[in-house]
Amino acid sequence: MKDLIGSVAVGVGAGVPVTSAAQGPSLVPWPGKVREFFPGVLGAGVGIGLAVGSQVSQLRGLRALAAGVGVIGVSAVGYVVAKNKLGELEADNARIDECFSVAPTNTHLSGSAHSAVDYALLGREGARFINSVTTLAHAEAVGVARTHEPIRVFVSIANADSITSRVSLAMSELIRNKAFDREYLLILAPAGSGYANSTPVDVLELLSGGDCATVSVSYGLLPSFLSLTRVRLAGETQLELLNAIEHELVGRRNKGKHVPKILFYGESLGARVQQFAIPLGSSDLDKYSVYRALWVGTPGGRIADTFHRLCSGESVSIDRPEQIPINTDYRVWFLEHDGDPVVRFRPDLAWAEPQWLDPELPRGRNIPSEMNWYLGVTWATVLVDTIFATNVKPGDFQSLGHDYRADLGAVTTAAFGFAGKLTPEQHVKLETLLREIEVTRAQKLGEG
Repeated sequence: MKDLIGSVAVGVGAGVPVTSAAQGPSLVPWPGKVREFFPGVLGAGVGIGLAVGSQVSQLRGLRALAAGVGVIGVSAVGYVVAKNKLGELEADNARIDECFSVAPTNTHLSGSAHSAVDYALLGREGARFINSVTTLAHAEAVGVARTHEPIRVFVSIANADSITSRVSLAMSELIRNKAFDREYLLILAPAGSGYANSTPVDVLELLSGGDCATVSVSYGLLPSFLSLTRVRLAGETQLELLNAIEHELVGRRNKGKHVPKILFYGESLGARVQQFAIPLGSSDLDKYSVYRALWVGTPGGRIADTFHRLCSGESVSIDRPEQIPINTDYRVWFLEHDGDPVVRFRPDLAWAEPQWLDPELPRGRNIPSEMNWYLGVTWATVLVDTIFATNVKPGDFQSLGHDYRADLGAVTTAAFGFAGKLTPEQHVKLETLLREIEVTRAQKLGEG
């Protein structure tokens, strides 16, 4: 009994400095209640882990591991709660917004009367993406010419029962719309819920005069943090789509036909998925005839580190538009905020001090100067940061955390090879329009 009491005392004592350290700054703002309770909960979790660990013979001498168990246990609560609502989340994402309940009449869009894609099965994100296509009025607002009606192809996981069937459906849509006759073909990897960010597509459609097509094939209906087990499925979906597109391009080249410039775009888990499909980096980009690739907010870790190295000979990494280099001829662009917790979070943050928190080095943008690394604590802090990494207010574009909306106008313009396309005045008009488009959509959805 005395040993148990002593162990508890040791655990509580160890939890005190952890609680103190957990009161330090974070990469993004947290809700008040989370900020209030996080230090105490984390300290208690570590203390309990140490107390229990000291009483289990197999864990004696491994108290750090026991403490880690406490931290992980506390951190996993939110995940478990969310996971228990999987059915509800999937049902919500499968439901099309009332304002988009009627299928589009534009024949260049999936789900129209001429399309083999069942609009009713596109899901919330698919319908939003399809109905966000830019118009002639948008082009006129920026002062750019519109020569074509843009093509948008989206296939939901509900539209067909296998990867092969979904990819075949996407290819039939591209062929129906004569997408391979366009100047650009953008392959967009969606997030776990099927979310496909329309902003970079808007930029492409406007700056190309509409002479482009975008294709996106989804692999689930759950948020990205609940879709981590689907990365392989998602990567296989991307790979099969890439192979099908490249097969079409080879046939066209052999016949002397026009082939479009292939563009890649992936954001957050979508970036990881696209990189999973082409693990050899630049070599695979050559294989699939990629003209330009833009990956935004790629989740951190060894996989991301390796991929960066594989593309280092022809890539540039930036935190914000002000860092766009004078030479914009790089084929691969990584847009990653210095203070994005999704980019910074990784397993070894629990036991190893990262370079971005080295007190001897300059801090990146939006990384608090008072933020220090503590064993286990920083890992848990940045994990919570990832939950609140994107605080979106329609039209209020922020270059903060995992919110890249304020950066995408200028960075997409440069990354996709349109540098010099716009005058300074048109750049301002483009940024204004992108915000107006988002506000208008939010008002339709009742979110504005």
